[in-house]
Amino acid sequence: MTIKEAILKSLEERKMLSTHWDILKHIQQNNYYDFKEAKTPESTISALLGDFIRRGDNRVSRIKRPENYYEYYLTVYENELDLKVDELEIAIEKISKKDKTYYERDLHLLFSTYLKSKEIYCKTILHEQSNGSEEHQKWIHPDIIGIDFLNLKTEETEKFIKTLNTLDTFKLTSYELKREIKSDSELKKCYFQAVSNSSWANYGYLVAFEINSNLLTEIERLNQSFGIGIIELKSNPYESKILFPSRYKDLDFKTIDKLCKINDTFKEFIVYVEEIIINKGRNYKRVKKEFQLDFCDNFLKNDTEITAYCKSKNIPIDSNE
Repeated sequence: MTIKEAILKSLEERKMLSTHWDILKHIQQNNYYDFKEAKTPESTISALLGDFIRRGDNRVSRIKRPENYYEYYLTVYENELDLKVDELEIAIEKISKKDKTYYERDLHLLFSTYLKSKEIYCKTILHEQSNGSEEHQKWIHPDIIGIDFLNLKTEETEKFIKTLNTLDTFKLTSYELKREIKSDSELKKCYFQAVSNSSWANYGYLVAFEINSNLLTEIERLNQSFGIGIIELKSNPYESKILFPSRYKDLDFKTIDKLCKINDTFKEFIVYVEEIIINKGRNYKRVKKEFQLDFCDNFLKNDTEITAYCKSKNIPIDSNE
Protein backbone atom coordinates (compact mmCIF):
# COMPACT_ATOMS: atom_id res chain seq x y z
CA MET A 1 0.00 0.00 0.00
CA THR A 2 1.40 3.42 -0.97
CA ILE A 3 1.18 6.46 1.31
CA LYS A 4 -1.55 7.96 -0.90
CA GLU A 5 -3.57 4.76 -0.75
CA ALA A 6 -3.16 4.72 3.04
CA ILE A 7 -4.47 8.31 3.19
CA LEU A 8 -7.51 7.42 1.07
CA LYS A 9 -8.23 4.33 3.18
CA SER A 10 -7.96 6.37 6.37
CA LEU A 11 -10.37 9.03 5.07
CA GLU A 12 -12.76 6.32 3.92
CA GLU A 13 -12.82 4.66 7.33
CA ARG A 14 -13.01 7.87 9.38
CA LYS A 15 -15.88 9.36 7.33
CA MET A 16 -15.39 12.76 8.93
CA LEU A 17 -13.41 15.96 8.60
CA SER A 18 -9.79 15.12 9.41
CA THR A 19 -6.58 17.08 9.87
CA HIS A 20 -3.31 15.65 8.61
CA TRP A 21 -2.53 14.71 12.23
CA ASP A 22 -5.80 12.74 12.49
CA ILE A 23 -5.00 10.87 9.29
CA LEU A 24 -1.42 10.10 10.34
CA LYS A 25 -2.62 8.74 13.68
CA HIS A 26 -5.20 6.51 11.98
CA ILE A 27 -2.62 5.16 9.50
CA GLN A 28 -0.15 4.38 12.30
CA GLN A 29 -2.77 2.75 14.53
CA ASN A 30 -3.84 0.43 11.72
CA ASN A 31 -0.31 -0.20 10.38
CA TYR A 32 -1.28 0.88 6.87
CA TYR A 33 2.17 2.26 6.13
CA ASP A 34 5.63 2.01 7.66
CA PHE A 35 7.10 5.50 8.11
CA LYS A 36 10.53 4.27 9.25
CA GLU A 37 12.29 6.10 6.39
CA ALA A 38 10.27 9.30 6.82
CA LYS A 39 11.86 11.62 9.39
CA THR A 40 8.76 13.83 9.57
CA PRO A 41 5.72 11.69 8.65
CA GLU A 42 3.29 14.46 9.62
CA SER A 43 4.87 16.74 6.99
CA THR A 44 4.71 13.94 4.41
CA ILE A 45 0.98 13.43 5.01
CA SER A 46 0.33 17.18 4.90
CA ALA A 47 2.24 17.56 1.63
CA LEU A 48 0.44 14.64 -0.05
CA LEU A 49 -2.98 15.92 1.06
CA GLY A 50 -2.10 19.27 -0.47
CA ASP A 51 -1.01 17.43 -3.61
CA PHE A 52 -4.47 15.86 -3.98
CA ILE A 53 -5.98 19.37 -3.98
CA ARG A 54 -3.40 21.10 -6.19
CA ARG A 55 -3.64 18.40 -8.83
CA GLY A 56 -7.43 18.47 -8.90
CA ASP A 57 -7.83 14.85 -7.73
CA ASN A 58 -11.61 14.72 -7.26
CA ARG A 59 -11.48 12.00 -4.58
CA VAL A 60 -10.35 14.41 -1.84
CA SER A 61 -11.71 17.82 -0.80
CA ARG A 62 -10.93 20.18 2.06
CA ILE A 63 -12.25 23.17 3.99
CA LYS A 64 -10.26 25.96 5.61
CA ARG A 65 -10.93 26.73 9.24
CA PRO A 66 -10.82 30.28 10.69
CA GLU A 67 -7.78 29.20 12.72
CA ASN A 68 -5.97 28.91 9.36
CA TYR A 69 -5.70 25.12 9.07
CA TYR A 70 -7.32 22.59 6.73
CA GLU A 71 -9.58 19.61 7.32
CA TYR A 72 -9.87 16.95 4.63
CA TYR A 73 -12.55 14.44 3.64
CA LEU A 74 -13.50 12.09 0.83
CA THR A 75 -15.66 13.92 -1.70
CA VAL A 76 -18.14 11.03 -1.83
CA TYR A 77 -19.09 11.84 1.78
CA GLU A 78 -19.77 15.50 1.02
CA ASN A 79 -23.56 15.28 1.37
CA GLU A 80 -23.33 13.25 4.58
CA LEU A 81 -21.07 15.88 6.13
CA ASP A 82 -23.56 18.60 5.14
CA LEU A 83 -20.87 20.93 3.79
CA LYS A 84 -21.61 24.07 1.83
CA VAL A 85 -20.27 24.17 -1.69
CA ASP A 86 -18.74 27.60 -1.21
CA GLU A 87 -16.57 26.20 1.61
CA LEU A 88 -14.74 23.89 -0.73
CA GLU A 89 -11.34 24.87 -2.05
CA ILE A 90 -10.34 23.09 -5.26
CA ALA A 91 -7.28 24.10 -7.22
CA ILE A 92 -6.62 22.50 -10.61
CA GLU A 93 -3.13 22.54 -12.04
CA LYS A 94 -2.38 21.92 -15.72
CA ILE A 95 0.07 19.10 -16.28
CA SER A 96 2.26 18.95 -19.34
CA LYS A 97 2.62 15.62 -21.09
CA LYS A 98 5.27 14.33 -23.46
CA ASP A 99 4.59 12.40 -26.64
CA LYS A 100 4.88 8.64 -26.21
CA THR A 101 3.55 5.72 -28.16
CA TYR A 102 0.14 4.61 -26.98
CA TYR A 103 -3.20 3.90 -28.64
CA GLU A 104 -6.52 5.69 -28.36
CA ARG A 105 -8.22 2.60 -27.00
CA ASP A 106 -5.60 2.29 -24.29
CA LEU A 107 -7.27 5.35 -22.78
CA HIS A 108 -10.64 3.65 -22.37
CA LEU A 109 -9.69 1.96 -19.10
CA LEU A 110 -8.50 5.27 -17.64
CA PHE A 111 -11.71 6.99 -18.71
CA SER A 112 -13.95 4.21 -17.34
CA THR A 113 -12.09 4.63 -14.02
CA TYR A 114 -12.89 8.35 -14.07
CA LEU A 115 -16.56 7.65 -14.81
CA LYS A 116 -16.70 5.05 -12.02
CA SER A 117 -15.54 7.74 -9.57
CA LYS A 118 -18.57 9.76 -10.69
CA GLU A 119 -20.88 6.73 -10.23
CA ILE A 120 -21.53 6.58 -13.98
CA TYR A 121 -21.89 3.10 -15.52
CA CYS A 122 -20.25 2.91 -18.95
CA LYS A 123 -19.70 0.59 -21.89
CA THR A 124 -17.33 0.80 -24.86
CA ILE A 125 -19.06 0.48 -28.25
CA LEU A 126 -16.85 -0.86 -31.04
CA HIS A 127 -17.87 0.62 -34.39
CA GLU A 128 -16.23 -2.21 -36.34
CA GLN A 129 -18.75 -4.62 -34.80
CA SER A 130 -21.70 -2.72 -36.24
CA ASN A 131 -23.54 -3.62 -39.42
CA GLY A 132 -22.51 -1.62 -42.48
CA SER A 133 -19.28 -0.02 -43.68
CA GLU A 134 -16.72 0.73 -40.98
CA GLU A 135 -16.11 4.34 -42.04
CA HIS A 136 -19.83 5.08 -41.99
CA GLN A 137 -20.23 3.74 -38.43
CA LYS A 138 -17.68 6.21 -37.04
CA TRP A 139 -20.21 9.01 -37.50
CA ILE A 140 -23.22 7.14 -36.12
CA HIS A 141 -22.43 5.89 -32.63
CA PRO A 142 -20.02 6.97 -29.86
CA ASP A 143 -16.90 5.36 -28.46
CA ILE A 144 -18.44 5.01 -25.00
CA ILE A 145 -21.96 5.33 -23.60
CA GLY A 146 -22.69 6.06 -19.97
CA ILE A 147 -25.72 6.09 -17.71
CA ASP A 148 -26.10 8.08 -14.53
CA PHE A 149 -28.86 6.73 -12.30
CA LEU A 150 -30.64 9.06 -9.91
CA ASN A 151 -29.44 7.75 -6.55
CA LEU A 152 -32.12 8.43 -3.94
CA LYS A 153 -31.97 7.61 -0.24
CA THR A 154 -35.15 5.52 0.00
CA GLU A 155 -36.75 2.85 -2.17
CA GLU A 156 -40.14 4.56 -1.75
CA THR A 157 -38.87 7.77 -3.35
CA GLU A 158 -37.38 5.83 -6.26
CA LYS A 159 -40.71 4.10 -6.88
CA PHE A 160 -42.51 7.44 -6.71
CA ILE A 161 -40.20 9.06 -9.27
CA LYS A 162 -40.54 6.06 -11.59
CA THR A 163 -44.34 6.34 -11.37
CA LEU A 164 -44.26 10.01 -12.33
CA ASN A 165 -41.73 9.83 -15.15
CA THR A 166 -39.22 7.04 -15.80
CA LEU A 167 -37.03 9.43 -17.83
CA ASP A 168 -36.28 11.34 -14.63
CA THR A 169 -34.61 8.28 -13.08
CA PHE A 170 -31.54 8.29 -15.36
CA LYS A 171 -29.49 10.32 -17.83
CA LEU A 172 -27.68 8.87 -20.87
CA THR A 173 -24.39 10.34 -22.07
CA SER A 174 -22.37 9.83 -25.25
CA TYR A 175 -18.56 10.09 -25.13
CA GLU A 176 -16.22 10.50 -28.11
CA LEU A 177 -12.68 9.68 -26.96
CA LYS A 178 -9.56 10.99 -28.72
CA ARG A 179 -5.85 10.61 -28.08
CA GLU A 180 -5.01 14.24 -28.81
CA ILE A 181 -6.36 17.47 -30.25
CA LYS A 182 -3.46 19.65 -31.33
CA SER A 183 -4.69 21.73 -34.27
CA ASP A 184 -7.79 23.66 -35.27
CA SER A 185 -8.53 21.20 -38.08
CA GLU A 186 -8.28 18.25 -35.66
CA LEU A 187 -10.58 20.07 -33.26
CA LYS A 188 -13.25 20.68 -35.90
CA LYS A 189 -13.19 17.08 -37.15
CA CYS A 190 -13.32 15.60 -33.64
CA TYR A 191 -15.91 18.04 -32.34
CA PHE A 192 -18.39 17.54 -35.15
CA GLN A 193 -17.92 13.79 -34.98
CA ALA A 194 -18.98 14.10 -31.34
CA VAL A 195 -21.95 16.24 -32.40
CA SER A 196 -23.02 13.55 -34.87
CA ASN A 197 -22.46 10.62 -32.53
CA SER A 198 -24.25 12.13 -29.55
CA SER A 199 -27.45 13.27 -31.24
CA TRP A 200 -29.40 10.50 -29.48
CA ALA A 201 -28.20 11.16 -25.90
CA ASN A 202 -29.10 13.54 -23.07
CA TYR A 203 -25.49 14.75 -22.96
CA GLY A 204 -22.57 14.58 -25.37
CA TYR A 205 -18.86 14.93 -24.57
CA LEU A 206 -15.62 15.04 -26.54
CA VAL A 207 -12.85 13.55 -24.38
CA ALA A 208 -9.14 13.99 -25.14
CA PHE A 209 -5.92 13.11 -23.35
CA GLU A 210 -3.84 15.87 -24.90
CA ILE A 211 -5.45 19.22 -25.72
CA ASN A 212 -3.61 22.22 -27.13
CA SER A 213 -4.35 25.06 -24.68
CA ASN A 214 -4.29 27.54 -27.59
CA LEU A 215 -7.55 25.98 -28.80
CA LEU A 216 -9.56 26.71 -25.65
CA THR A 217 -11.13 29.90 -27.00
CA GLU A 218 -12.38 28.08 -30.11
CA ILE A 219 -13.51 25.12 -27.99
CA GLU A 220 -15.55 27.51 -25.84
CA ARG A 221 -17.16 29.00 -28.94
CA LEU A 222 -18.10 25.56 -30.27
CA ASN A 223 -19.42 24.54 -26.88
CA GLN A 224 -21.68 27.60 -26.70
CA SER A 225 -22.94 27.03 -30.25
CA PHE A 226 -23.48 23.26 -30.28
CA GLY A 227 -23.55 22.18 -26.63
CA ILE A 228 -21.02 19.33 -26.75
CA GLY A 229 -18.92 19.34 -23.58
CA ILE A 230 -15.16 18.83 -23.31
CA ILE A 231 -13.39 16.56 -20.81
CA GLU A 232 -9.62 16.56 -20.36
CA LEU A 233 -8.50 13.04 -19.42
CA LYS A 234 -5.48 12.70 -17.12
CA SER A 235 -3.03 9.84 -16.58
CA ASN A 236 -4.46 9.78 -13.06
CA PRO A 237 -8.14 9.60 -14.06
CA TYR A 238 -9.29 11.08 -10.74
CA GLU A 239 -7.65 14.34 -11.82
CA SER A 240 -9.58 14.47 -15.09
CA LYS A 241 -11.84 17.47 -15.39
CA ILE A 242 -14.71 18.90 -17.39
CA LEU A 243 -13.39 21.96 -19.21
CA PHE A 244 -16.79 22.84 -20.65
CA PRO A 245 -20.08 21.19 -19.59
CA SER A 246 -22.48 19.54 -22.02
CA ARG A 247 -25.91 20.99 -22.68
CA TYR A 248 -28.90 18.78 -21.82
CA LYS A 249 -31.30 17.60 -24.54
CA ASP A 250 -34.13 15.09 -24.74
CA LEU A 251 -33.43 11.55 -25.91
CA ASP A 252 -33.83 10.84 -29.62
CA PHE A 253 -35.58 7.47 -29.64
CA LYS A 254 -35.49 7.06 -33.43
CA THR A 255 -31.69 7.23 -33.40
CA ILE A 256 -31.55 4.95 -30.35
CA ASP A 257 -33.67 2.46 -32.27
CA LYS A 258 -31.31 2.68 -35.25
CA LEU A 259 -28.28 2.14 -33.04
CA CYS A 260 -29.91 -0.93 -31.48
CA LYS A 261 -30.40 -2.38 -34.95
CA ILE A 262 -26.81 -1.94 -36.10
CA ASN A 263 -24.87 -2.67 -32.88
CA ASP A 264 -25.58 -5.58 -30.53
CA THR A 265 -23.58 -4.12 -27.64
CA PHE A 266 -25.58 -0.90 -27.75
CA LYS A 267 -28.81 -2.91 -27.86
CA GLU A 268 -27.74 -4.98 -24.85
CA PHE A 269 -26.94 -1.78 -22.95
CA ILE A 270 -30.45 -0.44 -23.61
CA VAL A 271 -32.01 -3.78 -22.61
CA TYR A 272 -30.17 -3.66 -19.27
CA VAL A 273 -31.28 -0.08 -18.65
CA GLU A 274 -34.89 -1.06 -19.32
CA GLU A 275 -34.64 -4.02 -16.91
CA ILE A 276 -33.18 -1.85 -14.19
CA ILE A 277 -35.91 0.76 -14.57
CA ILE A 278 -38.90 -1.61 -14.57
CA ASN A 279 -37.67 -3.90 -11.76
CA LYS A 280 -38.25 -3.19 -8.09
CA GLY A 281 -36.84 -4.23 -4.73
CA ARG A 282 -34.29 -7.02 -4.56
CA ASN A 283 -34.64 -7.85 -8.25
CA TYR A 284 -33.76 -4.25 -9.09
CA LYS A 285 -30.56 -4.47 -7.04
CA ARG A 286 -29.67 -7.84 -8.59
CA VAL A 287 -30.07 -6.60 -12.17
CA LYS A 288 -28.15 -3.40 -11.43
CA LYS A 289 -25.27 -5.37 -9.86
CA GLU A 290 -25.21 -7.77 -12.81
CA PHE A 291 -25.18 -4.81 -15.19
CA GLN A 292 -22.20 -3.25 -13.42
CA LEU A 293 -20.10 -6.39 -12.84
CA ASP A 294 -20.86 -8.53 -15.89
CA PHE A 295 -21.50 -6.02 -18.65
CA CYS A 296 -20.03 -2.57 -18.01
CA ASP A 297 -16.39 -1.66 -18.69
CA ASN A 298 -13.75 -2.61 -16.14
CA PHE A 299 -11.94 0.06 -14.14
CA LEU A 300 -8.68 0.43 -12.21
CA LYS A 301 -8.99 0.02 -8.45
CA ASN A 302 -6.23 2.26 -7.04
CA ASP A 303 -3.20 4.43 -7.76
CA THR A 304 -0.86 1.45 -7.94
CA GLU A 305 -2.94 -0.19 -10.68
CA ILE A 306 -3.25 3.12 -12.54
CA THR A 307 0.51 3.74 -12.56
CA ALA A 308 1.30 0.17 -13.60
CA TYR A 309 -1.27 0.31 -16.40
CA CYS A 310 0.03 3.62 -17.77
CA LYS A 311 3.60 2.33 -17.77
CA SER A 312 2.59 -0.89 -19.54
CA LYS A 313 0.79 1.09 -22.28
CA ASN A 314 3.40 3.88 -22.57
CA ILE A 315 0.81 6.45 -21.51
CA PRO A 316 2.65 9.60 -20.30
CA ILE A 317 2.63 9.97 -16.53
CA ASP A 318 3.23 13.25 -14.78
CA SER A 319 6.62 13.28 -13.03
CA ASN A 320 5.03 14.16 -9.67
CA GLU A 321 2.88 11.01 -9.57
